[in-house]
Amino acid sequence: MNEPRTIRKLFKSKPVTEGAGVELKRVFGFNEVPQFDPFLLLDDFTSDDPQHYLMGFPWHPHRGIETITYVLEGSIDHRDSLGNKGTIHPGDLQWMAAGSGIIYEEMPLGSTKGIIAGFQLWLNLPAVEKMSPPRYREIKAAEIPEVHTDEQVTMRVIAGTMQNTTGPVNGLSVKPLFLDVIIPPSTSWNISVDPEQTVFTYTIAGAAWFSHNTEELPFHTLDRINYFDMDTTALVTPQTAVLYNTDGDHLHIVTDVEPVRFLLLAGTPLDEPVAWHGPIVMNTEAELNQAFEDYRNGTFVQRQ
Repeated sequence: MNEPRTIRKLFKSKPVTEGAGVELKRVFGFNEVPQFDPFLLLDDFTSDDPQHYLMGFPWHPHRGIETITYVLEGSIDHRDSLGNKGTIHPGDLQWMAAGSGIIYEEMPLGSTKGIIAGFQLWLNLPAVEKMSPPRYREIKAAEIPEVHTDEQVTMRVIAGTMQNTTGPVNGLSVKPLFLDVIIPPSTSWNISVDPEQTVFTYTIAGAAWFSHNTEELPFHTLDRINYFDMDTTALVTPQTAVLYNTDGDHLHIVTDVEPVRFLLLAGTPLDEPVAWHGPIVMNTEAELNQAFEDYRNGTFVQRQ
């Protein structure tokens, strides 16, 4: 390994309302394009109040993107215009490439305790694939392999390859890496990343010091506060994303008195123009207008 990546920016999730009135937390979205290229949006829909999520996301269209829904607690019923339907449970994943157009709905059900926890990520499609046939994958928890390191770090490999273990999602143009990572307390850990890719993390639980200058920090000095010093390091707490610069080939992370759990995402930038309105993401305004015209006149879902 050479140099670890430094932090470009921290993003604290903010409350938004989507669907039929679902209250969720948006980590990043439209205003952050193109910083996260090829990623477009990340929503955290975790809630312990059924009134915040039971209204769900009734039938709505998508074109030009991939949507990834990852559930940690509770369950979500879903169905789409391709005839797919089912329920994803804790640890399951729905990975859908909308391509030329799909209409679908997702209805969160929550657990027996009334809790729903999970995330939806939007991944951009390259221009040459935006009008490709839609593809759908429902991935069960048992299909997602786990990697355990010498430092007792656990990684669920959802997409991409880590330590010779390949996740169930592969063969995509942006070569995404999607990991669900747990690092135990009092651990200093490095993870390799592709120097050419956009990389970010999103903390789910616990706190850890992220970035490049933590090697000399004794564990007892790690304060339980947010520390946002871009020139040194950052103690990152839940519901916070770290976007990294492209100045290194690995991430360096140190935990203190508690474990930390976070998502790690990486992907190859598309470096293409983005025309985005609501659930449709294309490359030009003309393509965007055509998508909404297709939706209005009933030709949005193109039969192959």
